[in-house]
Amino acid sequence: MESELDDAMTVEAGSTDCRVLIEAKRSLEDALKILSDLPSSDHLRRQLLAVYNQLEGMHDLKRAGGAGVSFRSSAWCSKTTDVQPG
Repeated sequence: MESELDDAMTVEAGSTDCRVLIEAKRSLEDALKILSDLPSSDHLRRQLLAVYNQLEGMHDLKRAGGAGVSFRSSAWCSKTTDVQPG
């Protein structure tokens, strides 16, 4: 499982959204490393890895969309793909 995270983190400057996502991913990496020493924690580690992968997907979306993507509200989405009413 640790090998899946080997290339996961790089130091990068960016928006507040990116910094929050990076910090959340680092926290999950720490938790995954600690839990690897706990017997019978496979299911929990898989759940944390799934959350990690969701955060990575959000980070990829932010990197691709730049300022057009914001996670600052509970109804976040890409500003470039919003469907206009009507």
